[in-house]
Amino acid sequence: MSTSQPESTADFQTLSTRLPYDSRRQPVLGTNMVATSHPLAAQAGLEILRKGGNAIDAAVATAMALTVLEPSGNGIGSDNFALIWTGGGIHGLNSSGQSPALMTPDRYSGQERIGFAGYDGVTTPGAPAGWIEAVQNYGIMSMREVAEPAIRYARNGHPLAPGVGRSYAGVLRRYQTGVHQGFFDTFSTNGPSGKEAPRPGDWKVLADHADTLQAIAETDGREFYAGDFARRLDAHSREFGGAIRGSDLERHESDWVRPMHIDYHGWRLHEIPPNGQGMTALIALGILRRFDIASMEPDDPDCLHIQIEAMKLAFRDADRYIADPRYMDIDPADLLREDYLESRARLIDRSRAQDFDHGTPKTGGTVLLTTADDRGNMVSFIQSNYTGFGSGVVVPGTGVSLQNRGACFVLDEGHPNRVGPNKRPYHTIIPGFVTTTPEPGKPERPVMTFGVMGGFMQPQGHQQVMCRMLHWNQNAQAALDAPRWQVKEGLEVDLEPGFDESTYERLESLGHEVRRFRSASASFGRGQVIRVLDQNLPQHANRPDLPNISYVAGSDQRSDGQAVGY
Repeated sequence: MSTSQPESTADFQTLSTRLPYDSRRQPVLGTNMVATSHPLAAQAGLEILRKGGNAIDAAVATAMALTVLEPSGNGIGSDNFALIWTGGGIHGLNSSGQSPALMTPDRYSGQERIGFAGYDGVTTPGAPAGWIEAVQNYGIMSMREVAEPAIRYARNGHPLAPGVGRSYAGVLRRYQTGVHQGFFDTFSTNGPSGKEAPRPGDWKVLADHADTLQAIAETDGREFYAGDFARRLDAHSREFGGAIRGSDLERHESDWVRPMHIDYHGWRLHEIPPNGQGMTALIALGILRRFDIASMEPDDPDCLHIQIEAMKLAFRDADRYIADPRYMDIDPADLLREDYLESRARLIDRSRAQDFDHGTPKTGGTVLLTTADDRGNMVSFIQSNYTGFGSGVVVPGTGVSLQNRGACFVLDEGHPNRVGPNKRPYHTIIPGFVTTTPEPGKPERPVMTFGVMGGFMQPQGHQQVMCRMLHWNQNAQAALDAPRWQVKEGLEVDLEPGFDESTYERLESLGHEVRRFRSASASFGRGQVIRVLDQNLPQHANRPDLPNISYVAGSDQRSDGQAVGY
């Protein structure tokens, strides 16, 4: 009788990313938390918390690590925004960069839109300044300490996560033309063409990236905005006909802003004001407040119909009005007036879908992270190159892929978001934060820090996740796991699998042009949530050395990420 074993057909050098069986994540509980789209980045934030840093330090450490671990969605050349709860109040940070001084309308004469690849849509990177602003104003560690995990991942290398590996492949296919060789030198492998994408599990070292991160940390950004990087970018841009100059970087300023909010059934949703699209989520909730959707089931098609129509109306206003606030032709607060929201709600017909001329929502690539600590600090932090790796332009010797956020400008004369010099474009990325609606004699309290990344899916994700948690008491993980819908152009709406067959049929009977997806995907957003579970732990009332707050967190299964804590 033979005892020999059949040879294995598995290739132990290749990581299979197939998940043929349904899986379900549990919510994560703790007193110090990080949730984001990459597990190693989450561990970077947790490492900082364990070393004594606060939630703000952890957020910046995670954000910096994500530029290394998930460059298919963000990078050093990104912009970022943050909502920070600390000291009993909420603070908003807008670190989006302006257009170059040479980015005039004449530059795009004869074009239908601003190109995504190459220097056409490159705007000033705001991300490094945002990291520094957050740490210097509300952190308790130095930039050198906060940057250490990201520098280590970049210099020593890391294995590509499955979702990131797939993103590498998709983006590199799109960038075969119209970009510069520095992009492939940095992100591709040494295949026959020199333009092959690394695979999930491949070891990736970003040595130039590590050097740039270290220079930013050691000089508090001066080397980036007024030193060697600025000079390299200036020379490269001039060589390839770009508009951006070192002087544009030197002029960059991040702004601390007062978040805008809307009260919704006892909760208050906070968003960064324009030039971000957070207003879209606020308008949609303001319209929804006129309908009793809480009396309906969460996946009832008539409930979904109302939410979809409210979102289309919100997108209509966003497409028309949102821009750099210096150029808007209305006061953003006017879009949240009760009489205006009432008039918008009256446009919804519960018996049929309508085309509100809300434009064509675009896709995008983004990372979002949330953090919380045992001192009650909480952060929602979002960072993006706009589309994938951004413009595809990597400044040689720096590892910095420049964002293409300028492609969000329009070319229509007279539009507030028309391309122009020294101007912030319409921005898709939006962090989210929820507090209680203040009552007489009671302070405003934090409820949760959250967000759903992904281009124009973001306000749609904010609405869906928030409604599920508020109206139907779904926990952080369940609200993220739930199937989602996504408004597209005209009457089109995309739906993930997971709804009853009757739901798809009912929406179609209402006139929605439903496109059914076979599987859940990142195109429907990748969310993160940390919610306050208990803010006054009774067993710790007489123990000032113990934390007095606990959290429950979830991380979207549509990405590689996870929620971690201790």
